[in-house]
Amino acid sequence: MMADIVEVAMQAGNFKTLVSAVQAAGLVDALKQSGPFTVFAPTDDAFAKLPPGTVDDLLKPENKDKLVKILTYHVVAGKYLSADVKQLPDGAKVPTLSGESIAVTFKGNDIYVGGARVVAADVPADNGVIHVIDAVILPPNL
Repeated sequence: MMADIVEVAMQAGNFKTLVSAVQAAGLVDALKQSGPFTVFAPTDDAFAKLPPGTVDDLLKPENKDKLVKILTYHVVAGKYLSADVKQLPDGAKVPTLSGESIAVTFKGNDIYVGGARVVAADVPADNGVIHVIDAVILPPNL
């Protein structure tokens, strides 16, 4: 048996900030459900690109709603492997769990979601798939 999305992210070791954020947002149980989910997972380096203090600020209890909105903007209901994503038209809007849609664009063989590049695709989990991205994507109405 494989691990669920949260366990896969924890085991990978380069998603410590994402895992802390998911825990602070109270989304661990949601991401352990059967799904399936497609998660666009920013690495620790991606979080480090945000302005200084942003992550610490978002992890504060009073900013939980904002954090939930950002994190759910990285999650799509359903399992979309990179081959599925590449079937979409360039600029397609995909609905996320935050209620906002995210644009999928292509440059050569690279897939971009909300402007972030997918640097590793199709990381399997029991309840979906993870695509590793190089930036944190922020919803438009934050």
